[in-house]
Amino acid sequence: MLFQVEMTVQLPPSMPAEQAAKIKATEKAYSQDLQRQGKWRHLWRVAGSYSNVSIFDVKDNAELQELVSNLPLFPYMAISVKPLCRHPSSVREDDT
Repeated sequence: MLFQVEMTVQLPPSMPAEQAAKIKATEKAYSQDLQRQGKWRHLWRVAGSYSNVSIFDVKDNAELQELVSNLPLFPYMAISVKPLCRHPSSVREDDT
């Protein structure tokens, strides 16, 4: 199943820079591993904000919940999720 996930990070201004850097590094490693596995299919930054739009390719809602809730930045994110399905006019065969 494909899902569009929009994430906006809202780190507390009082968070020490060292702590923020450590969380971001752990987040980067985790997200890159999911990308290599094919579960986090696309990742785009939203220009001008600390946000991204991503496409996840997972077996079901529960797997998406598990992956997203394990993001190190999850406690500091506003997240919206939209399930996707293949458009009948798409020429891409891997849009399932």
